[in-house]
Amino acid sequence: MVDLIRIKTLSDAGVPLARIQELLTAQPAEFAAAISEIDEALDRKIRDLAEHRRRIAELARVGGERLFLPEEIISLMDQLRATGVSERTVQIGRDAWILMAALSPELVGEWAREKLWALKDPEFRRIYVLGDEAFGWDADDPRLPALAEATMNWAVKRDQVHDPAAVQGSAEATALLSLVYADLATASPAWGKLDELAKASGSPPEQP
Repeated sequence: MVDLIRIKTLSDAGVPLARIQELLTAQPAEFAAAISEIDEALDRKIRDLAEHRRRIAELARVGGERLFLPEEIISLMDQLRATGVSERTVQIGRDAWILMAALSPELVGEWAREKLWALKDPEFRRIYVLGDEAFGWDADDPRLPALAEATMNWAVKRDQVHDPAAVQGSAEATALLSLVYADLATASPAWGKLDELAKASGSPPEQP
């Protein structure tokens, strides 16, 4: 009964169960050293929990997307929604941006500014919305070649104003973007066909 009382007292004090047997047989000096170690571990846990609470509060304050992405990308997604792009496509782009920001954070701001600049062009907005609608088309839809041609023509116009080499990103980001587009091609045969047409013309994939 005495041992049970001692075990319960140690457990209620926060001593890990794995260390209770050690403390029951410890000499005073060993007991004090073990209690000091346990106290330090609890202190670290308290600091970690306080940091978790701070981050949870930040999530509640700013919303999930703003914790993972810079303001330029948030503004970009809001503008895409206002243009009429579906939430599905916005979320696909959001996930790609999160991955790319992790690999090439130094270039994400420039990528976002380029896309925001593009969204000022009515022709680009028209192409983007049409591309969004094309998600559910068949791979042999007769509208796809015209959409691909319009996209490539616009890219040529863009490259006359913006140097594409200035925002190439890391090799990892380029490889990741290719994987993203390969996955999208599986989800949407029409988007896969558009990607094939872009590669046939020598045009690289666009940022999300």
